[in-house]
Amino acid sequence: MENRTILIVDDEEDMRFLVGMYLENSGFSCLQAKDGEEALQLLHTKQVDLMLLDVMMPTIDGFTLCERIRERSDVPIVFLTARGEEWDKVKGFKLGGDDYIVKPFSPGELIARIEAVLRRVSQTKKTDDLSFGSLFIDEKGRKVAVDGEAILLTLKEFDLLLFLAKHTGQVFSREDLLLRVWGYDYTGNARTVDTHIKTLRIKLKQAGSFIKTVWGIGYKFEV
Repeated sequence: MENRTILIVDDEEDMRFLVGMYLENSGFSCLQAKDGEEALQLLHTKQVDLMLLDVMMPTIDGFTLCERIRERSDVPIVFLTARGEEWDKVKGFKLGGDDYIVKPFSPGELIARIEAVLRRVSQTKKTDDLSFGSLFIDEKGRKVAVDGEAILLTLKEFDLLLFLAKHTGQVFSREDLLLRVWGYDYTGNARTVDTHIKTLRIKLKQAGSFIKTVWGIGYKFEV
């Protein structure tokens, strides 16, 4: 399970440090967030393979955060909390959690459960991979690689690329893309699509040429 990145979300610094030590000793990379807002920011800007999520946090509790994340991402979520009542566990799973670990826990159990969730996710997402020459897109894992090199994309960059790639050959106007990728309630300028396309082309290097400009209309994905 090396080279997997785990995001630890807990308002207690000592707990984040302890869990991070367990994970790093087992070959994982770690990111830490002290609250829900910081966790959302990291999810938008970093590649995260699994999230360990506390329930009792200020501002945004773990259940609410899980619900918000599930609106946009399938990143595996394992609740790690002192709340061990059956009702809490059921709620965690219904909101989209992949596992629920009650504090206190042993390091061995923590690592074993994380590895089990990652294995399940890996087996499930194989059918969701897209490959176009040098470009590889892992939809479930929200990962992109060009010639085997991982490319770090923001949330909207990935959503835009995935949408275009899943509709190969189809032409979409800026307004179409705003509606389909950003949502009907987005109030920004349609030129934000141009900005994201430009950034995608730069980040994807030679694979950026797959995103074609259709003059006077918009964009399409074509190999």
